[in-house]
Amino acid sequence: MRAFIYNDAKAVELPFGEGVIQSGTATLLWLHLDGKIGETRRWIEAQADIPEIARTALLALETRPRSDIFGNGAIINLRALSKNPDDDPDALVSIRFWAEQGRIISVSLREPVAIDAVIAEFLEAKLLDCGDVLTAFADAITDGLDPDVAELGDELDEVETMLETRGVFAMRRKVSALRSQAIGFRRFVTPQRQALEKLAGSQCGWLDDHDRLHLREASDRFARMAEELESVRERAAIVHEELTDLHAEKMDARSLLISIYALVFLPLTFITGLFGMNVPIPYHDDPRAFWVVLAVCVLITLGGLFWFLQRRWISRSDSLD
Repeated sequence: MRAFIYNDAKAVELPFGEGVIQSGTATLLWLHLDGKIGETRRWIEAQADIPEIARTALLALETRPRSDIFGNGAIINLRALSKNPDDDPDALVSIRFWAEQGRIISVSLREPVAIDAVIAEFLEAKLLDCGDVLTAFADAITDGLDPDVAELGDELDEVETMLETRGVFAMRRKVSALRSQAIGFRRFVTPQRQALEKLAGSQCGWLDDHDRLHLREASDRFARMAEELESVRERAAIVHEELTDLHAEKMDARSLLISIYALVFLPLTFITGLFGMNVPIPYHDDPRAFWVVLAVCVLITLGGLFWFLQRRWISRSDSLD
């Protein structure tokens, strides 16, 4: 639990309890709470000046991006990249805000990457009101997420340029992973754009024109990311189908080649079986009979291969690799 206060053109971090005591005299108070600890839940539940719906939203375990206005206050849920992405199954972690004139409360179960940049701006006395803090978060979230979304598209471009029949299984796994990431990001990017648009259009007194401009800009960036993620998802599906077709074609070619080999050796098997019978056969005493039979087998093999080549059932490039 952390407290940040801006007053008299100075911004400092104070112990949480001291920050709460000075909230009445500060120009801006920002309280950042750890949602995993029980003390946070008890403190928020005791804040009777915050609407019950907003208190419930701040403590909810499952959230989606949203913004709702309650008088001159607002509850805002955003999603950002996590500092420890392996700790959460979702691609993005939630950070919840209650914002009103002179005070903003943020709650997160897991720390987002954006928090460090916003704290640094606050302590440099660049954030003067709640609107500035929210726009700083929106900018920091988009700055962190935009390169990851672009990287998904670049990795898919690389896969598309390397489509081939070798390494199909590895490429399919990579494409599936890219598609899964795109779906995970898009699940929150689209509603986050809508939440920022709604907040920018609200009539809260602590939002000025500069804040609204930055919120709309962040919303536009999320819209572009949503379009890019949708493109990645659709392209990944197409590439996956192409890889499946390549694999099927390879299996068909192998099956055809094996069938041809079996067909070539079928008459040879018949001849060797016929002359290998344990009964008297013509020319069994002739010393040239073995070489004659061998020559006939070779001619049948060559004739069969020539016929398959003429029919273009096989070619010199066919292989089992």
